[in-house]
Amino acid sequence: MATVLVTGGAGFIGSHTCVELLAHGHDVIHFAARKAVGESVTIPLEYYHTNVGGTVTLLQAMLDHGVHRLVFSSSCSIYGDTGAGLLDESLPARPTNPYARSKWMCEQVIADAVVRRPELAAVALRYFDPAGAHPSGLLGEDPRGAVTNVFPLLVQVAAGRRERLQIFGGDYPTPDGTAVRDYVHVVEIADGHRIALDRLEPGMRVLNLGTGVGTSVRQLVAAFAQASGRPVPHDVVDRRPGDVAELVADTTLVQRKWGWRARLDVAAMCRDAWRFQQRHPEGYPG
Repeated sequence: MATVLVTGGAGFIGSHTCVELLAHGHDVIHFAARKAVGESVTIPLEYYHTNVGGTVTLLQAMLDHGVHRLVFSSSCSIYGDTGAGLLDESLPARPTNPYARSKWMCEQVIADAVVRRPELAAVALRYFDPAGAHPSGLLGEDPRGAVTNVFPLLVQVAAGRRERLQIFGGDYPTPDGTAVRDYVHVVEIADGHRIALDRLEPGMRVLNLGTGVGTSVRQLVAAFAQASGRPVPHDVVDRRPGDVAELVADTTLVQRKWGWRARLDVAAMCRDAWRFQQRHPEGYPG
């Protein structure tokens, strides 16, 4: 059975094309969302409309067409400002911005649907910070318009496409003052989805996808400079509204349930992202 990948904004969710695909009884991987923390603080209603409203529409379309298997792209930002330490799935949600709250709401919508429709099989994969590119250099991140994630910005600064990187906040309670995140290779995130489709079972499950290793923004900059052999000029500026000091995964549950474990480190993520940049210096053609 083939799988429908729902990507982009809410415009595709529930659209004619999406409904036509669902009519053929596919599984669904739901990636579609707005995803920038800072932007969500500025335009919160748009985030709730796209992320929460789109998920409701998609679930209704699935049920209308007898589709009962869903892998949902969730977020570690749901955990919020919990302080230092590994974050496991049993912790209460403490989202600190509209983006994170919208993801938490989506999880609740799916959980409520599962209670009402026990034939549904759903898993919410809480990504930590996906980074890198395919090791071949053929597939990678080529963002258009405003870029908000630190990894593609690092690439563009090292490549000379931007002058400097802005590091948001240098006064967090972390070893070097910059925010600490759990960066996980995109290839391993993809593998997590492959396993999810094989292991889906009726009910709702929440699982972390991360490495369990925290890396500060300063450490990430140093790692990318080493991988690329180029300096990454940067400035430390004020904190970004809605950000938290540290988010690092406890992956015990996903290892026990599925045997999934991240094996690639930050150096591999930097190396693979730089390889993609070298093979695609101006991004994808067109």
